[in-house]
Order: sequence, then C-alpha cells, then structure tokens
Amino acid sequence: MRFKTLLPLVLLLSLLFSVVAQAQDDESEYVDECAAVDTMETEDTTEEMEAPDNSDFTFYIILPNARGDRSFIDSAAAGAERAIAELGVEGVIVETAGVQEHDAAIRRAVQEEPDLVITIGIDAAIIEEIVDEFPDQLFAAQETFFPATPDYDNLALFNILTHENSYLAGVAAGMLSRTGKVGAVGGLDSPGINLFIYGYEEGVMSVCPECEVVTSYVGGSNPYSDPIRGKEIALGMFDEGADIIYQVAGRSGEGVLEAASETENLAIGVDSNQDDLFPGTVLVSAMKRVDNAVFSFIETTLNEEFVPGETRVGMPEGFAGLSWDLGICSRTFDEYGPEDQVEMLPEVRMAIAEAREAIAAGDVVVTNALEISE
Repeated sequence: MRFKTLLPLVLLLSLLFSVVAQAQDDESEYVDECAAVDTMETEDTTEEMEAPDNSDFTFYIILPNARGDRSFIDSAAAGAERAIAELGVEGVIVETAGVQEHDAAIRRAVQEEPDLVITIGIDAAIIEEIVDEFPDQLFAAQETFFPATPDYDNLALFNILTHENSYLAGVAAGMLSRTGKVGAVGGLDSPGINLFIYGYEEGVMSVCPECEVVTSYVGGSNPYSDPIRGKEIALGMFDEGADIIYQVAGRSGEGVLEAASETENLAIGVDSNQDDLFPGTVLVSAMKRVDNAVFSFIETTLNEEFVPGETRVGMPEGFAGLSWDLGICSRTFDEYGPEDQVEMLPEVRMAIAEAREAIAAGDVVVTNALEISE
C-alpha cells in the first residue's frame, strides 16, 4: 500500500524533471566552435612538407592594380605565393597601375610562353580578344564577369558566388543596427558587385523587415582604388542615419572602414579578413577566397586537369564564408566592439547558423545577381 501511495509522487517528480530539462534544452546558448579550437597546438604539431620540384612549370598572374588593397588583389597574390611555395612551381606576379596597362601586361606575359596566364579583375573584352588571338596559350580568369559565358578551349573561368555569405553578413547587420538603417557601398553597379549587395539586403530584411538599406557605388575611372571617394560616400550615409555599412569596393572600401571608425559606427569587410584593420569597427568580413581560386587554377593545370569554361563555387564548397567561421575564427569584434553589441553576438551567431542551415536545405533561396543578368 505504501508503494502504491509513493508511485504517483515519483511519476509527478519524473515529469517535472523532464519538463525542466526540456526547457533548459530550448534555452540552450550558442556554442562557439572556435572556442574549442587550439590553434597553437595545431600549428606546433603540423609538419612542414617539402615542396616538390616543379620548376619546369611556369605561370604569370596579372593583377588589376598594385598590391596593398588588403582585399581581393592581396588575396589573389597570396594564392599565387602559396602555389609557388607548396607546389614548387615558378611564378611571376605582375602588378599593374590600372586599366590602361592591362592589355599590354597580358601580352607581355604571353610572349614568355608560360604554362598558364592568370588574370584578376580584367575587363572581359580584353580577355576574349587575347584568348582568341593566342589559342595555344592556356588562360585562367578570376573576378571577371562576361555578358555570356565564353566558349574557348584555352580559357578557364572561376566565379565565386558571394550572395549567400553576404546574406549571413546581412543577418548580423540587421540584428545589430541601432538605427534601423544600414548601407552598402559597391565599386560599380554591376552583376558581380550586386551579387554581394542583393544577398546582403535580403539578409538584413530577413531579421529586420522594418530596416532600411541604402546603396551607393564609387564609380568613376578607378572604382576599386579610390578610398577618398569611398570615404566620402560612407560619411554621407552615416550622416543620414546609417550605422553599419557593407563595403564591396576593393581598396576604395578602405575609405568606408575609415569613415566608420572616425564616426564610431560599424562596417563589414569583404574578400579578405579585414576585422583587424580597424578593431572594434569592422563587425565581420564576408570572405571570398580568391586565393583558393588562384591556387586551384595552378594546381589543376600542373596536374594536366585544366578545365575550360566556367566553374561556379561558393559557400558550400568552402570558397565563401565569414571571418567568424571555423578555420578563420576571427574574434576581434568580440574583444574590441561596443559592449551592448558584443553581448548580442551569441544570439547573432545562432541566427546565422540557422540561416546557413536553411540555405543549405533550400528553405531560403538567396537572389543570385548573375542569374538576373543572364
């Protein structure tokens, strides 16, 4: 009889514990994967591999401007340097002073008869003319968007889709904006730049439907190497109430970051990890791994696996992401950002993780500006 009397009480306590446990699960906090990574141990235990001798393989890479943009140009050069170091090939990195030198720089490279000529951010018309003129020379183009995909047996294209990781950056901006107004500054009003901006806008609106997103472009003769103009545009946006601006403008974007720092607002970096350029000002960077594309061009050609035509990669293949992601694990903003916004980061990162899963599952489809233009 005593056992029967206790049984309902035991069942009631068991049910109560179950409800409490479920509530705790529902309120679980975001677990930062990067906090569990011992990067120093990884570096100490990684053995340096001696590069093979592939010095008979040569390549030239033509940059659209000089190095020093701390964005896609520097990333491209880093990919070339990595190929030289790891693959044991011979390479020449050519820095130009702008559009007026591109055609001649490519032609000089061709005269050296390398195994591969890589172009970064060169006008499509220039590339098509030269590729057609020299059918026996292998070319690879990155950061060039053609009106229609060219069909040449000696031209490989690598286009990195950045709309989805820009969406994730937009989620961060929408959740952390204090004014409900954010901005984006692009180099040119083109499909390649709007690939970033459209995704960013959609990410902002997904978490802040009442937010306003304002957009402007640097334009002019040097849209990606005019930080003064970039800064002017950003200062105007901040003056009009925007408090976070996404820069997609190469070296011009450094002016955007500087403006954010001077006005005590926030900015989002692009292409490379720019979080440390202005600690506490750069919220996060939308990474575009141009370095991986350059390395892939060289490696596949070296292995006699040159693939002509266009190859599109993006977030699923690891060619696009955020500086917060595992592998980069930037936590600069956590350390230097405004206290109230830093406190929100676990919530923001959880929302980004959920958005990433929804994109991967096809539940969220981010606009691809390249497809709109086709």
